[in-house]
Amino acid sequence: MAHELEKKPGLMSSDLTVAETLPASWYWDPAVLTWETQKIFHKTWQLAAKSSDLPEHGSYFATELVGEPLLLTRDQEGRLHGFYNVCRHRAGPVAVGCGTRKALQCAYHGWIYGLDGQLKSAREMDGTANFEPSQFGLVPIQVANWGPLIFVNLDPDAPAFETEFGPIMKEVADKGFDLSRMAPVERRDYDIACNWKVYVDNYLEGYHIPIVHPGLFQELDYERYEVVTYRNYSKQFAPVRTVTETQAEERRYARYVSEDQQADEAEALYYWVFPNLMLNIYPDNISTNVILPTELGRTLTIFEWFANPEATAEDMKQTIDFSEEIQQEDIFICEHVQKGLSSKSYDRGRYSVKRENGLHHFHLLMEEALRD
Repeated sequence: MAHELEKKPGLMSSDLTVAETLPASWYWDPAVLTWETQKIFHKTWQLAAKSSDLPEHGSYFATELVGEPLLLTRDQEGRLHGFYNVCRHRAGPVAVGCGTRKALQCAYHGWIYGLDGQLKSAREMDGTANFEPSQFGLVPIQVANWGPLIFVNLDPDAPAFETEFGPIMKEVADKGFDLSRMAPVERRDYDIACNWKVYVDNYLEGYHIPIVHPGLFQELDYERYEVVTYRNYSKQFAPVRTVTETQAEERRYARYVSEDQQADEAEALYYWVFPNLMLNIYPDNISTNVILPTELGRTLTIFEWFANPEATAEDMKQTIDFSEEIQQEDIFICEHVQKGLSSKSYDRGRYSVKRENGLHHFHLLMEEALRD
């Protein structure tokens, strides 16, 4: 990995018409995943929890991000905090699971921390020279709240959440979508036998839809499908084909949409944010997809749905059922692509200029992040 980045400047061409895809080794070389963990996942804003995981003052929520144990708290004044879930004594867990407490006690030797991370009590440390409790608080991380979503960033020098997500937040607000009214509906986790980038690659292009997703292809206006790229994110425009009254029974997933309503359907917003977040926003619900490496060739994809009070149970069931079928089709193709990437017959491919600009954008960001 180091050799590829240091000895081959310009590995990724910025010219889509001549560019080659990432080398196959980036999908199965253990050194690559190590670099990605350190330089990407530990330096970018990551969706880590829901507001409902910390519902009241005094709440705590223990979680993990690509091997790092984390702890989120809401103190008695309601302020949100984030820390490494690692006791400063001998690295024991400060909290397990979730709940509500006035203070947190390490499960190993009983050191007690406030919900603000300050060390309150350290048992039997009398006689330890130069031990100042105020210097042994939990190590903090950056944390931010947007609607029902809580994000963390392990890099203390990373740009603020509003800096990174500001353009998206503004567009969502300008469209009149109110994320603060969204409440969780369902979560589904999928363990997939592929590198995390295989799954992201697949999400970022509609080129495969006619072949892999026949049901989805029937619903979308494929010719109008496009991906628009920005600095650290991209946005997909995937309009649903109009459903007439006579077609309603033939179309399995799309609700009835008249010609007059077609413009409203196009108001849905579909974002991908580097490196691993998909955010789908509708007037009455949102869904998030978080893609996390668990091993070199295994990926955890976390799907969660949120809805406002106007969303009906039937509409949400239809949405989730539709997602499940698409997901199973994606799992099948992604696991087979991972096998192909390990073949000695393959190294690098080429991009469809018409359909794979979003994929090319992701690969450019990957190389930039790893070089930095």
